[in-house]
Amino acid sequence: MDLQLVPADLRGHGLRLRVWRDDDVRTLLRGVTDPEYLRWNTHNAPVEDEAAAAELLRMRALGWARGEFATYCVTDESSGAVLGHVGLNSVNRPMRCARVGYWTLPEARGRGVAGHALDLLTRWAFGTVGLHRLELGHAVGHDASCRIAERGGYLVEGTLRGAMFEAQRRDAFRALHLHARLATDGGGGR
Repeated sequence: MDLQLVPADLRGHGLRLRVWRDDDVRTLLRGVTDPEYLRWNTHNAPVEDEAAAAELLRMRALGWARGEFATYCVTDESSGAVLGHVGLNSVNRPMRCARVGYWTLPEARGRGVAGHALDLLTRWAFGTVGLHRLELGHAVGHDASCRIAERGGYLVEGTLRGAMFEAQRRDAFRALHLHARLATDGGGGR
């Protein structure tokens, strides 16, 4: 089966998922430098200024072109306001598997945005792209992300020791809580 990793707007739950654009650089920077984001996530390379955020956007565009990942800017469908991010990472074409990730801006938290965006991405990944397995990992202790995963039909598979960087460190590691969902799992989620 040939995976169809082609950018397309995804809509539902009052959201529009669209490809990140060059004019989103300041919003992206605000999202990935937010203290709550930084508490749970560490980029391989620091993203601390607009130049680094622009490079991240460039790498995302290349990733789309290469079929390596699919990253979406989550927006309010009515106003167009950016609310966060959701995406497929580490796409393994032969195994039809990918990792999913998401984050929301502070003003969008507690409104179900991450869960709804995850639902849209999941349906697209299984239905249009043709993936078989989606994995979702979060730092142990990130209870909000755990609840989002479980509500989205991502079953807990276990804990991976030392599988991700400690907050804002690249010389220390912490445990990752692994969830996964299969295309054959059925409805589940939202």
